[in-house]
Amino acid sequence: MEIDAWVWWLIGAAALGIGLVVTAMPELGMLAVGAVAAAVVAGIFGGDAVIQVIAFVVISTALIAVVRPIANRHRAQRPQLATGIDALKGKQAVVLERVDASGGRIKLAGEVWSARSLDTERAYEVGQEVDVVDIEGATAIVM
Repeated sequence: MEIDAWVWWLIGAAALGIGLVVTAMPELGMLAVGAVAAAVVAGIFGGDAVIQVIAFVVISTALIAVVRPIANRHRAQRPQLATGIDALKGKQAVVLERVDASGGRIKLAGEVWSARSLDTERAYEVGQEVDVVDIEGATAIVM
């Protein structure tokens, strides 16, 4: 019993898909799509082996050339939405208990936080507004 060429291409696509899942290399997924395209050429159009290989190479290369730079650009971008303690940096807070280099309390984003001043020479009195410049553990560093 002879197996049709399109079946071999689908087996190759499945193997590449498994490789994608195991290694998390997106290029293998693009090669798998190229193998599916070659299977379509073999199954529907009955193309010979050279045309099947050309379809595989052209589709795979095109996907890698187009998708990979877009993915790299997205990976390099910082998240647009700051969350967690990163979202608190740069916010204003109100002093609840005198804040100096040794400590104090502020109200930040509706919660009471321990705080200390960035400048060891500076103290902030109750009711003053301060800017949060950093978070160290559960302590806000203010100025």
